[in-house]
Amino acid sequence: MKGLREFMDEIEKSGDLVRINKEVDWDIEAGAISRRVYDQYGPSLFFEKIKDYPQGHTILNGPVGTWRRVAIAMGLAPDTPVREIYAEYEKRIDNRVKPNIVERRDAPCKENIFIGEDADIYRLPAPLIHEGDGGRYIGTWDIVVTGDPDTGWTNWGMYRFMVHNKNFLAGWPQTTSQFAMMLNEKYVPKNKPMPVALVIGSHPIDHMMATAPFKPGVSEAEVAGAVRGEAVDLVKCETCDLMVPANAEIVIEGEIPVDVIVPDGPFGEYPGYRSGTMAEGVAFRIKAITHRNNPILSMTALGAPVDDSSIAASLTAAVGMKKGLQRRGIDVTDVYVPPEGVTHLVVVGVKTGGIEVTKKVLDFFVARRVMVSKCIVVDQDVDVFNMGQVIHAFATKCHPGRSIVVEHFVGKSNALTPCYDADERRILKGAFAAFDATWPLEWPKENIPPRATFEDIYSEKTKAEVVAKWNEYGL
Repeated sequence: MKGLREFMDEIEKSGDLVRINKEVDWDIEAGAISRRVYDQYGPSLFFEKIKDYPQGHTILNGPVGTWRRVAIAMGLAPDTPVREIYAEYEKRIDNRVKPNIVERRDAPCKENIFIGEDADIYRLPAPLIHEGDGGRYIGTWDIVVTGDPDTGWTNWGMYRFMVHNKNFLAGWPQTTSQFAMMLNEKYVPKNKPMPVALVIGSHPIDHMMATAPFKPGVSEAEVAGAVRGEAVDLVKCETCDLMVPANAEIVIEGEIPVDVIVPDGPFGEYPGYRSGTMAEGVAFRIKAITHRNNPILSMTALGAPVDDSSIAASLTAAVGMKKGLQRRGIDVTDVYVPPEGVTHLVVVGVKTGGIEVTKKVLDFFVARRVMVSKCIVVDQDVDVFNMGQVIHAFATKCHPGRSIVVEHFVGKSNALTPCYDADERRILKGAFAAFDATWPLEWPKENIPPRATFEDIYSEKTKAEVVAKWNEYGL
């Protein structure tokens, strides 16, 4: 599966893609339809006729907006359980696969090339997604490629970019992001513009890896190759040395001037709320646009979960957290980031619980630049992927006076956390709360009540007899 088109063929076969032949307006209508389908946990949508644009200019919303579509992107059966998707992802990511460099003539993303004044962003049907957005957003389900001029490291990230005018985009990377850190540490001191490539419509796994919280220096292209099970084909940009996925639908090349500010936003963001007012964003000066014949613009109508962003972050963030906690010596069974929690909530299962273990878990998250602000720690008898069990453990085991630990910090919180006030967002002043939903270690075994479930409270003899007669009961 080389790219987006092959993936779309697969999800169409599985019934997870709907083609919309009726003409749809890029101005609000496509976004509104997509948002309603997300709210109904529906399929990916392929808008085949876009108002004001010629036949062949299309929009795809929601490539991996359900776990079924994530499974297909990984080459798994559509009905693969979330636990197994997590396990397969965790198994694959360490077997890095170096990308394959292809010639310009062999790269589908070079079928059409526009440079300089011909690189007009209005050639592409960027949608106005939500009512109240500051403008048309070309970059929602994208890959933003940047390079470290000192080490040669190429970073993939996912950041929103809004159309400002014909030759400029506006973006708003958070100051704690690798994009912002690279810009401020490597380019601003030298007063040099930062080369950037905005990739749209690549293989869904490539986009998911762009959301992953890997450490600086890690090649997302190599990890994408590992998860896909084949090397990612890369090709050099037209106007800079950055390498981009050769099978991408659209590549927008440009640079970030260090002395220009443009207004960005507001925007209906991934936590499920509109992101305040217009902000001072970075400017993206467009130098070239390349795209395939009949380009497909990938988008995600972000908002209240579940959508592509919350699904992707659930997978990529959780496995990284699990490995990090284990390195800290915490005996973790599993980690789950519920998509409904939009990376603000994580569930950590441990073999041995207690308040001291919960404090260690909290210390790990506070020490990292993470989006999470709340964590529930559960015993190993709780399935972290079963939110019914997690809520039950939280409601019955978490003591409201002794089992909640809170840490306050400044300078590395998430500015898009809806519950923070304006001053907290401005100075990145945050807090992290960990909820100990495990039985206290000091309790004698006889003080711990057994769970009243079929599996836990009945003898093996009784369970075996009931199961053997299940059909006789008419069940």
